[in-house]
Amino acid sequence: MSPPRPEPRLRLRLVFGPGEMIGPGKAELLEHIAETGSIAAAGRRMGMSYKRAWMLVETMNGMFRSPVVTRTRGGARGGGATLTDLGQNVLAAFRALEDQAYSAGKAQIDALGAQLKPAEPDK
Repeated sequence: MSPPRPEPRLRLRLVFGPGEMIGPGKAELLEHIAETGSIAAAGRRMGMSYKRAWMLVETMNGMFRSPVVTRTRGGARGGGATLTDLGQNVLAAFRALEDQAYSAGKAQIDALGAQLKPAEPDK
């Protein structure tokens, strides 16, 4: 018997203009920054370098009307990063958009899934 397929996922990327977009990767980075309080730790959780994570944060900070992430420099207690109120709103709005898009497309997603060949059995 074939194992069941995992639930389909919808990966949404919202493009505002050249170099101005938000998608699942940036949303995940924001979530990890909120959880860890650190850009470096958030990047590590995603398997990316601090430089890459910081570049993505800088891109997001530059595309919205005010920063989505603020950071404090190191010191006796070390540095840190937090989502601003705008950053929390951006993340919540993007996740809500993903949920709405999936719900709106559920019938088509199911129809496409019904056309897939059966999953290969585990060997």
